[in-house]
Amino acid sequence: MGFASAVRACLAKYASIDGRATRAEFWWFFLFQLLLMLVMGLLAAAAATWEPRAATVVGTAWGLAYLLVVPPMIAVTIRRLHDRNRSGWSYFWVLVPFVGGLIVLIWCAQRGVEGLNRFGLDPTEPDGSFRK
Repeated sequence: MGFASAVRACLAKYASIDGRATRAEFWWFFLFQLLLMLVMGLLAAAAATWEPRAATVVGTAWGLAYLLVVPPMIAVTIRRLHDRNRSGWSYFWVLVPFVGGLIVLIWCAQRGVEGLNRFGLDPTEPDGSFRK
């Protein structure tokens, strides 16, 4: 799965936490969110040097972009945890200061469970079957 297809898939499954997500889908969308927030932040900082009203407009656009990207990021993270055979409730580890987000990030970086698990078929298998 490439960058564009991962972004399209995550935006299409905007709030769907059913099923599983591959590592590629998660990391490409993570990169997309990171780049979008970086570009919007730089634009807001640059606009602040031009004119205060421009900074307000760009800052508002940054906030709206953030609100539009966060729900699919949470959904793909939960689907990624499902691929590890972890409950979506494991996402709440991000609320633990300092280490919680790191724990979830490590889980998302690990290889998914091969074959069928309680959340569905293996997303890396084209036909959903299990190869040994």
